[in-house]
Amino acid sequence: MPPAGDAAHAPPPPHRRLVFAFYLTGHGFGHATRAIEVVRHLIAAGHEVHVATAVPEFVFTAELPRSPSSQGLLHIRRAILDCGAVQTDALTVDPLASLLKYHETAVVPRESILRTEAEWLTSINADLVISDVVPVACRVAADVGIPSVCIGNFSWDYIYAEYIVASGDHHRSIVWQIAEDYSHCDILLRLPGYCPMPAFRDVTDVPLVVRGLRKSRSEVRKELGIAENAKVVVFNFGGQPAGWNLKQEWLPDGWICLVCGASDSQEVPPNFIKLAKDAYTPDAMAASDCMLGKIGYGTASEALAYKLPFIFVRRDYFNEEPFLRNLLEHYQGSIEMTRRDFLHGHWKPYLLRALTLQPCYDGPTNGGEVAARILEDTAVGKKCISDKFNGARRLQDAIVLGYQLQRAPGRDIAIPDWYSLSETEVGACPISENIKTKESTESCFEDFEILHGELQGLPDTMSFLKSLSELNQSELKSNGKQPQERIAASVLFDWEEEMYIARAPGRLDVMGGIGDYSGSLVLQLPLREACHVAVQRNHPSNQKLWENTQARRLENGGMEPVVQIVSFGSELSNRSPTFDMKLSDLMDVDKAISYEKAREFFCRNPSQKWAAYVAGTILVLMTELDVKFTDSMSILVSSDVPEGKGLNIAPRDLALLCQKVENHVVGAPCGVMDQMTSACGEANKLLAMVCQPAEVKELVAIPNHMRFWGLDSGIRHSVGGGDYGSVRVGTYMGRKMIKCAASDLASESSVSDAPVQSNDYKQNAIELLKSEASLEYLCNIPPHRYEAIYSKDIPEVITGDAFLKKYGDHDDTVTAIDPKRSYNVKAPTRHPIYENFRVETFKALLEAANTDEQLSALGELMYQCHYSYNACGLGSDGTDLLVNLVQEMQHRNMSKGESPSLFGAKITGGGSGGSVCVMGKNCLKSSEEIIEIQQRYKAATGYLPILFDGSSPGAAKFGYLKIRRRPSSPIAAK
Repeated sequence: MPPAGDAAHAPPPPHRRLVFAFYLTGHGFGHATRAIEVVRHLIAAGHEVHVATAVPEFVFTAELPRSPSSQGLLHIRRAILDCGAVQTDALTVDPLASLLKYHETAVVPRESILRTEAEWLTSINADLVISDVVPVACRVAADVGIPSVCIGNFSWDYIYAEYIVASGDHHRSIVWQIAEDYSHCDILLRLPGYCPMPAFRDVTDVPLVVRGLRKSRSEVRKELGIAENAKVVVFNFGGQPAGWNLKQEWLPDGWICLVCGASDSQEVPPNFIKLAKDAYTPDAMAASDCMLGKIGYGTASEALAYKLPFIFVRRDYFNEEPFLRNLLEHYQGSIEMTRRDFLHGHWKPYLLRALTLQPCYDGPTNGGEVAARILEDTAVGKKCISDKFNGARRLQDAIVLGYQLQRAPGRDIAIPDWYSLSETEVGACPISENIKTKESTESCFEDFEILHGELQGLPDTMSFLKSLSELNQSELKSNGKQPQERIAASVLFDWEEEMYIARAPGRLDVMGGIGDYSGSLVLQLPLREACHVAVQRNHPSNQKLWENTQARRLENGGMEPVVQIVSFGSELSNRSPTFDMKLSDLMDVDKAISYEKAREFFCRNPSQKWAAYVAGTILVLMTELDVKFTDSMSILVSSDVPEGKGLNIAPRDLALLCQKVENHVVGAPCGVMDQMTSACGEANKLLAMVCQPAEVKELVAIPNHMRFWGLDSGIRHSVGGGDYGSVRVGTYMGRKMIKCAASDLASESSVSDAPVQSNDYKQNAIELLKSEASLEYLCNIPPHRYEAIYSKDIPEVITGDAFLKKYGDHDDTVTAIDPKRSYNVKAPTRHPIYENFRVETFKALLEAANTDEQLSALGELMYQCHYSYNACGLGSDGTDLLVNLVQEMQHRNMSKGESPSLFGAKITGGGSGGSVCVMGKNCLKSSEEIIEIQQRYKAATGYLPILFDGSSPGAAKFGYLKIRRRPSSPIAAK
């Protein structure tokens, strides 16, 4: 911009008609509604406004006055200069599609846009460019030599930063270009509830921009036929079509719901009223008792202005939402409804609770008028007084934006507690105060000092620390009856000493399953649900002991090390919540006992057999790594599947050691994919691993258009159970049969005089047979080779006795053949050979184009895997029912000529019950159908399947926390 006083750009004389070029993003009507308020005041002052936007013209003409004095002052020009966020439905954004669309809309035609817009600005003789918040508009204004002002509570560089985290760093250039464009802006008029916007050089805060009311509450209710004393909720999810299937029973008796944005074809129950498409939303809001919707600037600002309790449902990849949410929560104006309860119709508790809220915003709502006045002054060359904290705030904003760009995928969006709102923002307080409402669990951090490691924004880790902070023995006793596990845990640790926290997620078996012990490629997803373990080591003389453990020590004399373990949640599964043992129980004089003896030791008390998973890690470390344990240990486990981690062990080695615990101490003949995924997995990525024995091939990003869910059938499976073990035995029997057949064929071929094509061909055939005669992993045989050479000689069933007489042994170190039992052989042998091929095909298809054909092919592979499990004898009625329900959903949509949302499902892991993995589109309809499947399953079985949805980092990514209770905390003082 030329310096002030330049003759070519001298300030125009005051009071003349100014020309404003207003660039408005096409993302949602919320931007348009606040822009209209600013435009209204500019036109009322006699100025001319040219709006360039993709928003339909009727949005402006319906809202703005049509007086004779305003004729010819408003001009609407259709222009698409950005794309905002590409939404798959009202609650979900497609991050990758958004970035690709922006590249197509604003990056590829950039030179043409710059040239066209410069010509347009010159043609209308614009005095000032206003942008909400189109990035390229600022650059065009600078090129032409016209000042520019942005208005908004967020900028697209910050929003797209989240999408880059989800979609890949190769899109970063988009964010840098947007930030550079914004840097040409002269002033940012920043609205309350703002995000970090470091690209702007100068910032001025303005009040809420809110549309005024046209009718009174009584007038609106009278027009709609609603009684004055009736309770009313306004249903407001913006203009995104959703086709909600609303039901009468979702509302409390006597309530009425006003539905905004409903399509003409949508039918609603009698206690729901569809508002006309041109209905004035602020009037409907002011006539209601609460609002149910999604958080955006328009809904949040108007809810605050009209003191309307706001029940909100979170949206995916809308990272301006936490800042608006903090603003609402600060003024006691909102409560969150979980998406599950929203889709399932569990609205009543939220609606009734909303009536108890007392929103208290009493700040100004004349942001439109204030902004218009600043725009006039800027257009005539007057300078606004800059905020003296601008430099510091830009630095804060830059740090927060950088934090977002470096954030690991799967980590929740979080606002640093030091990031405070502008002192000039009306009525707002620092976010560090608001965040207490948002994440109450963070209060527990006052009790602990974190000496090593990071929480990584994981809410379950925060909750685990909170549970530790609440282990105050005196408080537990004063609160009456407490679970035994919590009483035992309250005296488990010495709170003046350090302790270590490890975390390992569960895993969803997407493809591969039982093929892992045959060397298959597997694809595994680490789940959001995880196990936490707290470990503390003490000298035996300093360890706090339970009364029964103390009594045994006194009886036996001495001061030898003791291991005490508490498992939270154990009483729900009828297990003993505590376990204790002497370290000497794992020793045979001066060396570790054998795995067989350890298995016998842990099996003596079935209710404490679970402890083998925890204490077994000690024995494996003694045996495999010659680790010497001399101290006592106190261990708290928060789930059924603990994972021991305290030494500096590589993730792969850690997983293999954990497998030894399960195979040899627990006696579960499992493969290694569970442990590898839990140790080496990363959030929102499939761990592609070749189980020979455990080689991570790569981490495969899940395409943004698809999603995986886990549904628990309620049928408990165990890899230590008979079905799993017998199938594994059958698989190894088949491998032995193939090896023997290959050896025989190789011998016959070497002495055969049968004509062949060439000596080289004969030699290659013999070498191939020899390699198959020494086959280590069954999956190394391709399906065509199996069918051509070996399939015909593999029996369907064989008795253990017959197999042992002919083949001697099956060469599996973790299972034994029962001579009196019959084993299926053909199906268990065939399964891993074909499964490996299916998984390789599945992995390749993940990179195919986003089409229904791609999803259908992936789903078919999952169905084939499921029925192959059944052929092995590892199916169950529950998992079959869940898979059938997915197929019904898929075929129901296809029969209507609609695109399906769910495309595939399969049993997971060891089979014989357990969970089902479901694959479908990443959209709201899929989530609704998942809920319908849950309900239909419950109607058929009486059990509501637990839903597993989401992902989190593996144990290696998490590392470990080293914590210590602060001296001033209540427990440490005891």
